[in-house]
Amino acid sequence: MTCNQAEWLSLKSLANSQTSRWQALNPAIYLISILPGLAVVLLARQHPPWIFGLALATFAVVLLQHAINVFNDLSDWRLGADVEKMDSWVRFHQLNLSTVTAHGTVSFVAGGLLGLYVLHRSGQYWILAIAVPLVILGYLYNSGSKPLSYSKAGEWVTASCYGPGVFGCLWLVSGQAIDSTYVLGSVAFAALSLSLLLSHQPPQIDTDRLAGKFSFAVRHGGDAAYRVARIMLVISTLCMLLGLYLVSASLPLQLAYMTVSGLLVIVIYRVDPRPKIIMLGSSAALISTLVLDAAIG
Repeated sequence: MTCNQAEWLSLKSLANSQTSRWQALNPAIYLISILPGLAVVLLARQHPPWIFGLALATFAVVLLQHAINVFNDLSDWRLGADVEKMDSWVRFHQLNLSTVTAHGTVSFVAGGLLGLYVLHRSGQYWILAIAVPLVILGYLYNSGSKPLSYSKAGEWVTASCYGPGVFGCLWLVSGQAIDSTYVLGSVAFAALSLSLLLSHQPPQIDTDRLAGKFSFAVRHGGDAAYRVARIMLVISTLCMLLGLYLVSASLPLQLAYMTVSGLLVIVIYRVDPRPKIIMLGSSAALISTLVLDAAIG
């Protein structure tokens, strides 16, 4: 299938189905940006986190992720990948690529400015040395004629952005130190983001290959992608559990997280791992542990 054929199919589909704002937004995908902020609250037991700054910084991350998602839809449309996707911002904006570009740019700039405001309030400008290169990587992931997401480095970029990029910077913004918990949390969310990405790839192998996208699934096959997705989820779970242990979280909290995460691991080893299962299961594990923590006091 050529890019022109892909566009024709998309146009035909658009004629029969209008994408709603809610479909294009797909709110559940933003949990991967929100969960690191919640994990900071759970793990920052030695030094109380700066909740206001953490909340603003987490929202800044959500805006940046939204921008990257919009640019992803734009790049895929132009390059002919993922043409079967119905919840696309290109479809929502009725194929007006200029509007899609403006949409992504506004969200990217807003996220960046909000992040700068948080650093200004805290006086932690040194965090820019970590954040700026990773924000640039995130932008390049889906921008230009050869986005990084189409290269063999795509998975590494995702892990870097969500590990030390999102969790790591939120941990530092909240007033925590670079310590073993910082490392474990960064590895946990790098692994979780990889698990989500790899579980998303197998259904798109054919269109990705035709579009010249060298995803892990294209290079190694769908079964390998699912296998590594499972392994990454296990690594993420173990890192979070070790983090809870090291920060002296109570035994009930450790058991709560282990129980829900353990059930999730069992499920994805019995069925093909799907992004929604992994995302909702990981959210349930973290949120239920936070609720228990609040109840215990």
